[in-house]
Amino acid sequence: MTAAILFVVAAAGAGYLALACLRVGLFALRPIEEASEFLPAFTILKPLAGPEPELYENLRSCCDQDYDAFFEVVFCLHSSDDPAFVVAKRVAIEFPSRTRIAIGENSAMANPKIANLAKPEAEPRGEVVIIADSDIRVGREYLRSLAASFASESVGATTCLYSGLTNSSLVSRLGAMQIEDGFIPSVLVALALGPLRFCLGATMAVRRSLLGEIGGVAALGSTIADDHKLGELVAARRRSIDLSRYVVQTAVPETTLAALWSHELRWARTNLALAPVGYAFSFLIYAFPLTLLYLAASRNLAWGLPLLAAVLALRLGLHYASRRALGVRRASDVLLVPIRDFLSLGIWFASFFGRSVRWRNDKYIAR
Repeated sequence: MTAAILFVVAAAGAGYLALACLRVGLFALRPIEEASEFLPAFTILKPLAGPEPELYENLRSCCDQDYDAFFEVVFCLHSSDDPAFVVAKRVAIEFPSRTRIAIGENSAMANPKIANLAKPEAEPRGEVVIIADSDIRVGREYLRSLAASFASESVGATTCLYSGLTNSSLVSRLGAMQIEDGFIPSVLVALALGPLRFCLGATMAVRRSLLGEIGGVAALGSTIADDHKLGELVAARRRSIDLSRYVVQTAVPETTLAALWSHELRWARTNLALAPVGYAFSFLIYAFPLTLLYLAASRNLAWGLPLLAAVLALRLGLHYASRRALGVRRASDVLLVPIRDFLSLGIWFASFFGRSVRWRNDKYIAR
């Protein structure tokens, strides 16, 4: 009975991998649009907290834009004693006409990131407000690409997929693979089932007028999942959320397996809290380890080996298709696929045993 269940689950996983390959391939075929006429004014809000690897390079990339219209970057900090303040000041000196530094917080908010942004000193001036994490790096065409999404009045917000920006450690590469081989394909598969109703924290761009209607940045402060909250509020006002073809990079700074486990467990438990039914069935995406478990349980080579061959071909196909779609240039980590998939399945299993998560050095309850 167990073997039969594992076979059905692994076969369903193969179907998922086939759909994921298709969706990722279609995304790769989309051209990257850059606005040339409609150039709205942008405000980029950057929440900063503590030292981060390559923080200067990440912040500078948002300021060094090929964009003829007005834009500003607001570096938000809880305190001037924060080590990130020195880096923000360095970038602000380099780009004095494009930057502001806002210090203070709203300690009543559950989300420390939003508490860092929701203050009078950070009030945006642009027509479009972008909230982008401090570990994001972009190219000079970033704003032109986002502006293209807002050419249609029906679009209330836009968001971006992202790839991993790794350090030299094996753990960092494993973390990037979870983003590129696991999370991003799942987003594209979800879009096959209906319109986008959430944003991604790497880039959340929303019209300032619409942001005012939903209660401003402060409206996102009641939950850790501010990206999902923004999507819900935008969709509730019957405005569409566009998925830009532009792909940004997010730093994967972890160098130890414990740190990576903690980070990915936070993601997993947050997703479980947001969509418990969908998340409960998300183990289907790990078809490769599930097929190996079927083989071990059944010892049925006649059925197991063809299934394993199909799953392996689809899994490797997804790995390379995702790299192409996301513009990943580092050397392929295809040999790490088995480790990555078993690690992901383990995190999925562990996510059901508790609700607490760690964000930086603080502990929260996923809800």
